[in-house]
Amino acid sequence: MLTGPGVGEDAAVISFGATSLIAKADPVTFATDLIGWYAVHVNANDIAATGATPKWFMPTVLLPENTTVSTVESIFTQLREAAGSIGVELIGGHTEVSVDLPRPIITGAMLGEAPASGTVSTSGARPGDHIILTKGIAVEGGSLLAREFGDRALSAGVAQSEIDAASDYLFSPGISVLRDAQVAMASGLVTAMHDPTEGGLATALAELNTASGNGLVVESDAVTVLEECRSLCDALEADIWGLIASGALLIACSPETSNTVVSALEADGISAAHIGEITGAGEPALLKAPDGRLEPLPVFARDEIAWLFSPSG
Repeated sequence: MLTGPGVGEDAAVISFGATSLIAKADPVTFATDLIGWYAVHVNANDIAATGATPKWFMPTVLLPENTTVSTVESIFTQLREAAGSIGVELIGGHTEVSVDLPRPIITGAMLGEAPASGTVSTSGARPGDHIILTKGIAVEGGSLLAREFGDRALSAGVAQSEIDAASDYLFSPGISVLRDAQVAMASGLVTAMHDPTEGGLATALAELNTASGNGLVVESDAVTVLEECRSLCDALEADIWGLIASGALLIACSPETSNTVVSALEADGISAAHIGEITGAGEPALLKAPDGRLEPLPVFARDEIAWLFSPSG
């Protein structure tokens, strides 16, 4: 075992001699629309964040009673199309109808491969490293808000054009970070990567801080915020820093190669920005305001989208 269970470590890395096997499991519980597309990519993203190539996927599809045949066919079409878009093969899984489910749920297990010494872990970030964020926040969260709460957002004053644009975030800028990771690994000295998921960018940065044992400082105004997502968050009273953020990739890399990494990502059509730095061992995770004030990163007990699904949301 090269990488096992730990805070911020979202995939296991197992030595297989000349290669490494990477294993990942993750559920999709919020989405109803395009749940199959989410399921493939959120699992593949954590494989990609180790620097590996996702290859094989096994979904467990749990369906409410009275689910229609057309819904089942749609879910499996989404699974096949999403897997095909990144070269992943569906190798099995399980499907069943379960009682007391309000909506379909998919749990997935993804396997990938990498050269024996070709992976990174969240714990690998080193003092002095630069922190890069691709695309911006929040790709998955913005899409979920638009697709699941679009009517509520429209009633709260969000323009239909903004809701439609956010709904399309799954495809543009895209929820997959596979290409982001491949370009970064090929262009610079990457020490760590992390996929921001539940709890948003703030939680992902806190996990990077905990896993590496090093502090970090992030400049709030350097973080790209997707404008339609900002509008949805304002209307639905959600904090974008704690909103599920798959589709962005956090990259820690040597300061000597960070400009090269950003340039390579931009040249590949992936927006990227240097948002902060890793500081010394044992130091805290801090957010630098535009006026220069340093404050602790915001803490989220649960993802901001979770309360919208709750009875009080």
